[in-house]
Order: sequence, then structure tokens, then C-alpha cells
Amino acid sequence: MSDLQPWRNPRPAPQLPEMQPRLHKLLIPAWLRAWWPAIAWACVIFTLSTDSFSSEHTANILSPVVHWLFPRLSQDQFDFVHHLIRKSAHFTEYFIFCLLIYRGVRGDRKGWRWTWGIAALSVAAGYSIMDEIHQAFVASRTASPYDSLLDSIGAFFAFAVLWVWFRFRRPKADSLQDQVSDPTSAA
Repeated sequence: MSDLQPWRNPRPAPQLPEMQPRLHKLLIPAWLRAWWPAIAWACVIFTLSTDSFSSEHTANILSPVVHWLFPRLSQDQFDFVHHLIRKSAHFTEYFIFCLLIYRGVRGDRKGWRWTWGIAALSVAAGYSIMDEIHQAFVASRTASPYDSLLDSIGAFFAFAVLWVWFRFRRPKADSLQDQVSDPTSAA
């Protein structure tokens, strides 16, 4: 067919699935694709440090829900449950933040590096300190070094989970190559 029509290009035009990865990389810079979740989560953490999420305001939101689940809960018991929920939120938000920072630091590269993990942990711990300083300037909030320590512990747990994940997770190609190169493992 191409001999009869020499003006035709023998290579067909690329289809959309073939072009999408290349277009995606052109439209959004690599650093932004790696960092946008961490930046968005930092904004969420900043919002949670405002007056709208102070202990008084969250108690008004949680009280009906907790009393619906546990109708016979006394006020002292509710205060304890409320305290646990708020402190577990500190731990959880910085656990997630450290994971997202690691994603940003790693970028398009694969695997684990200690420098990436320590950088993610350090940024998360530093942001927790800055978050507590921010709370010192909000009238209905109190800055506490213990909250910053709890935030940093959450980030450290994320650091440990990442290390364990990458330590024991091996790509399938590497494990198959090890089986082929080690004849004693086939027994």
C-alpha cells in the first residue's frame, strides 16, 4: 500500500493512551507532581490549627456523635474521649504528612534512601514546631511542646513504616533474578 502512495507516512499517528504520559509530564512539572499532596496536607494542618478547630469547637461537633454512640457517657468520660480523639488526630496528621513529604523528596526515583527518610522526618518535625508556634498566636489555642512531640512521634512512626515497607518489599524482577542466579534455592 505504501508503494502506491509514497506521500503517506508509514508510521501511524500516536493514539491517546500512548500520548497521555508525555502530555501529563509536559503540563505539570515533575516537582509539582511530587510535592502537591504534601503542600495540600500542610495547608490542611494549618487549617486544623486555627480557632475553628479549637477544643471548644470540636467538642460541640463531637458531643452529639459520641453521645449518640454512647448515650450513658458522663461529661468526664466524654472529656477523656474527646482528649483521646484530639491527640490521635495529632499523631495521625503528622504520620500522613511524613509519608507525603517522603513522596515529595523521593520524586520520580524509586526505593528507599536514608537521606530521603531523614529529610522527611526532619521537615515534619520542623513543621510541627512551627505549627505549635502558630497556635501560640491563636487566642483559643494553646501551644504545647508535648503536642509537637506527639506530632514528631507520628512522623517517626511513618518513617519506621516506610523503612519496613521498603526493607521487606522487593520488586518481582529482583526476586526472580535471585532465584535464577541461586541454584540452591530451587530445591
